[in-house]
Amino acid sequence: MSEMKIVITGMGLTTPLGKDARENWRNLVEMKTGIGYYPDDSSLKNFQYVGKIKNVELPESIPQKLLSQMRFLNRGSLLGFVSAHEAVSRSGINIQDILPGRRGLYTASGDLTNVGYHFLFPATQEATEGRWQEIDFEKLNRAALDKVNPFFLLESISNNLFSFLSAFFDLKGPNTSLASFSPSGMHALELACRSLSQAKADMALVVGCGNWITEIPLYEMDGLGMLSRCEYGAQSFRPFDRRRDGFIPGEGGAAVLLETVDAAKARGADILATIKGLGNSIDFSPDHRMIVPSKVAERSIRLAMDDSGCNVKDLAFINPHGSATQKGDRSELSSLMDILDIHKAQVPICGMKPYTGHMGAASDIAEIILGILAVKHHMVPATPNFTKTEKGFSDLYIPSGHSDCENEHFLTISYGLGGGSSAVLIKAQ
Repeated sequence: MSEMKIVITGMGLTTPLGKDARENWRNLVEMKTGIGYYPDDSSLKNFQYVGKIKNVELPESIPQKLLSQMRFLNRGSLLGFVSAHEAVSRSGINIQDILPGRRGLYTASGDLTNVGYHFLFPATQEATEGRWQEIDFEKLNRAALDKVNPFFLLESISNNLFSFLSAFFDLKGPNTSLASFSPSGMHALELACRSLSQAKADMALVVGCGNWITEIPLYEMDGLGMLSRCEYGAQSFRPFDRRRDGFIPGEGGAAVLLETVDAAKARGADILATIKGLGNSIDFSPDHRMIVPSKVAERSIRLAMDDSGCNVKDLAFINPHGSATQKGDRSELSSLMDILDIHKAQVPICGMKPYTGHMGAASDIAEIILGILAVKHHMVPATPNFTKTEKGFSDLYIPSGHSDCENEHFLTISYGLGGGSSAVLIKAQ
């Protein structure tokens, strides 16, 4: 990062916890969760607890020529669009004042909406007449004309949201679309910051979206041992707790609008936060297997801290990834133990995913937004459902209820399958 300061001037958030950033914050303060019980025909109890958004309110200002394109948006992309619209609207920016070629866009989909072939099921059922050993291909072709969405291919591509947002806001500047799940939201943020620091753009929209609650992803994640068994219902998602047994998935969208501090001040924008430091890296287990390494986030944390010029004691709290898997949380907490021990610091640690469910790339950006709001309100968010951690981490401070803070900085961390991690250090204004 150069010396040019990058600031956040707009935020948008659509999650099971709330329809916008303000409602999400109010419900977090009240210790509510967006995870609910949705019984189905599955015999697996843990598939029936998810973070689901019941009603999605679309903006009224969608141009007529783009309304027909809305049908191409898959579920995750739709949620990302709503959050992006809120971020731009809340920022107060007049995009038309910026040349299209100076408007950046960085999206992180991490979306699993259309993994599988459920869209083909009605036609297949008709073509087999319920006898799955045989199929009438002529009947399948006829049935597919009426029962299969002709746009299923467009719905499934990973840059689904990216293409629509580019057209909607006429964003023709530096851009990219990432689809590497966690921590791709933070990767998108770093790329956006770099485009602004290098004077390649005058504003950049960063959007994360995800939908992990459709059937095939649920079976896949369950098979990998990542999901909670939900023995205690929605309260089963318990990051850092010694009884943790995995996460509960969700769906959502989150977005931030970035500008340089000079550009924001020149237009009289309300500056919400400053990006102080960024770090990302990848680590492996000693035998290079695709498992969580022993200290997955340590290098990314150190890079972000060094980039920021801040001391650990400047932090109001640390927000780890907190997926509540046994190995994942242990690896993150081990990373933090080393860093906190060196500085002889006791910084509060909070896990936010139980408020919304794990939303993939959307969670990265969502937790930045919630972290900013928390610091603005001088509050360390509680880690829901937490009671006691493992013996080796008993010196860490993980509050199970909201607590007060005075510092203006916080650190948020994300990691993904395979050892990739990112960390961002932010100062709330």
